[in-house]
Amino acid sequence: MHYVIKGADRPDSLAQRLAVRPAHLQRLQELQQQGRLLLAGPLPAIDSPDPGPTGFTGSLIVAEFDSLEAAERWAQGDPYVTAGVFHTVTVEPFRKVLP
Repeated sequence: MHYVIKGADRPDSLAQRLAVRPAHLQRLQELQQQGRLLLAGPLPAIDSPDPGPTGFTGSLIVAEFDSLEAAERWAQGDPYVTAGVFHTVTVEPFRKVLP
């Protein structure tokens, strides 16, 4: 089943986000190589693909896991969580209908 993982950035975390981004992307690439990643990306703080120093409000990931518990465990191991970029993370089941 697919799960939505949404992380909310803590204020003033852009420098830390950029520092751990390579490790974060590596984990996402592993999901992609396994054919389990549906989509992933950051949530810009302003209406722009490159928000510059304004940064991001968080990230959204939709991926396949065996269970809600497995998705939650994966989310808690994300570098954005362990480095303190995210102050909250939610994980919810997702049923893809379209496209």
